[in-house]
Amino acid sequence: MRALDHDGLLPAITFVFSRAGCEGAVQQLLSSGIRLVDDDVSERNRRLVEERTTGLAEEDLGVLGYWDFAEGIARGFAAHHAGMLPTFREIVEELFTQGAIRAVFATETLALGINMPARTVVLEKLVKFNGEAHVDLSAAEYTQLTGRAGRRGIDIEGHALVLWRRGLDPVHVAGLASTRTFPLRSSFRPSSNMAVNLVAQVGRARAVEILNTSFAQFQADRSVVGLVRTRHDQSEAMAGYAEAMACHLGDFREYAALRHDLGRLEKDQARSRSAARRAEAELSLERLRVGDIVRIPTGRRSGYAVVLDPARTHRGETSPPLVLTEDRHAHRLTGRDLTGPIEALGRMDIPRHFNAKSPKARRDLATTLRIKAPTRPGAAGGSGGRGGGDGVVGSAGSGAEVGVRGEVGLTVGDGAERAASPGEEARIADLRRRIKAHPCHACPDREVHARWSDRWWRAQRERDAVTRQVEGRTNTVARTFERICGLLSDLGYLSADGLTLTADGERLRRIYSDRDLLVAECLRQGTWVRLDAPSLAACVSMLVHEPRSEEPADAVRQPNADVAEAGTAMVRIWSELEERERAIGLPLTASPDAGIAWAVHRWAAGQRLDAVLRQGDLAAGDFVRRCKQIVDLLDQIASAAPEPHLRGVARKAVDAVLRGVVAADRLD
Repeated sequence: MRALDHDGLLPAITFVFSRAGCEGAVQQLLSSGIRLVDDDVSERNRRLVEERTTGLAEEDLGVLGYWDFAEGIARGFAAHHAGMLPTFREIVEELFTQGAIRAVFATETLALGINMPARTVVLEKLVKFNGEAHVDLSAAEYTQLTGRAGRRGIDIEGHALVLWRRGLDPVHVAGLASTRTFPLRSSFRPSSNMAVNLVAQVGRARAVEILNTSFAQFQADRSVVGLVRTRHDQSEAMAGYAEAMACHLGDFREYAALRHDLGRLEKDQARSRSAARRAEAELSLERLRVGDIVRIPTGRRSGYAVVLDPARTHRGETSPPLVLTEDRHAHRLTGRDLTGPIEALGRMDIPRHFNAKSPKARRDLATTLRIKAPTRPGAAGGSGGRGGGDGVVGSAGSGAEVGVRGEVGLTVGDGAERAASPGEEARIADLRRRIKAHPCHACPDREVHARWSDRWWRAQRERDAVTRQVEGRTNTVARTFERICGLLSDLGYLSADGLTLTADGERLRRIYSDRDLLVAECLRQGTWVRLDAPSLAACVSMLVHEPRSEEPADAVRQPNADVAEAGTAMVRIWSELEERERAIGLPLTASPDAGIAWAVHRWAAGQRLDAVLRQGDLAAGDFVRRCKQIVDLLDQIASAAPEPHLRGVARKAVDAVLRGVVAADRLD
């Protein structure tokens, strides 16, 4: 920071992609004694902080990190991240814009929707955690972050610095900095609340028209243009193939269709036989016992082997048997090593304390195996039975053959025996008879025509796949809306014809939440009617909380039995909704999360902030933000609840949550 100050590159924003990193940077500057503003500015900053935080209780200042925050502001630097109290963040934004603080250490949230231009932007690294993995910054993210550098009307240029570290590629940095074209993706999707409001205000038919003009549908339709062009090219190619396979003796496309049907049936038979052989092989493995001598028919471990450990089943999963081969290799024998069922050819004793990890023990036992193994090389079960494989369906028989390979590439004969049902056999026999009787079967150029036929069938499959993609992307937003309306009709929020709202639907109109339908179902089923104000606030927290990581939520530590019972009912309702949504292809509602239920219950019951946050890892700013969201949803419940008692409890819960630091702090 001193180097930036010396080179005239302040004010600067340093992006550190973790809250702990931002706070750690401030602590380092506090420890170093560095000051970036003069005494007059320092005093004004300190007074501003005191004025803006007068509503905070004295006992809450410590847990909020007030003292380090105020000292840093007085010296001209601060952190900025979502875990801070919103009032603290607003102070940082205001003073930095005025030039009263010269350095801010921020997460990427500062780059979104906040006007805080700087002379310099510093990136700690070009990798960030996206919630699932550490990934490289995209060119759009790099531009969004570094776009803060250069204050219009003040600086003639801005500076973007990337801290060097081992492995950093300057060419990669240059590529990020020079890219200026970024894709824009719509995140719009209809919701249950949107559906009932559209039906109520403009009607269902008009709502479909409106949704078809959305930017999300425009993007989906634009992606269809290329697919339509591809489908057109495939249709033209098919026309050329059809012309090339034309036969003067008859309709070759009809003849090719017969061969295609025969090939499909015989391939299905071959797959069924192969699956049956695999199933028999897997079953035979379970019959092997310790000391059984077997012969592995294929693979690089083919040859004799002895069973060291039989197949075992545990919790519904079966582990294959462990065998020792003649080349002293111990491995698990699976169905992939076999061509059919395997049988024991003999037995031998295994030392009681045999250690498969000991090279000497394996060598001695393999020597004994070679002595004990049967001398008949073909004695192993499963070494035969290879007829009727997938490669060529049908065999040379007494009649004529059609030796075409590929999609229709099947050998058709009269004498092959099939393990098929009587109906399948009759169908195959009929197809063979019709193929031989067809005029094109006698064409001297039959195989040339057949090769063009193969290409026609392949092109048709590809065109059908493209057609399905086109149909899947056309009117996608409206189709989602229609599915939602169908679900709402089934649940009773819309009339049976889906054109008007019921009383439950009118209540759903007043619920604006990511889990709007889940909230409405909880109201309709009376899930919360027995709760007091703190318990209702705790339950509502399950509908607004989203954990920042995959760590298990504190779901089992419920404040009391009533909250536990209501939470169980909420999960049951959510599970039923999710099952319905999954069945009709709708985006799934997020499950309730009780991660902050205990803390919210304590707060609504009147406990101090330090006691509420003491046993968790929730930052004060996160807690205040969640409380604001809880208050908002409680207001909606107070408006939409069918029972007067629940409406009254919801209002009491609003007052219980909206106190202290939550009431003193303004909305983000």
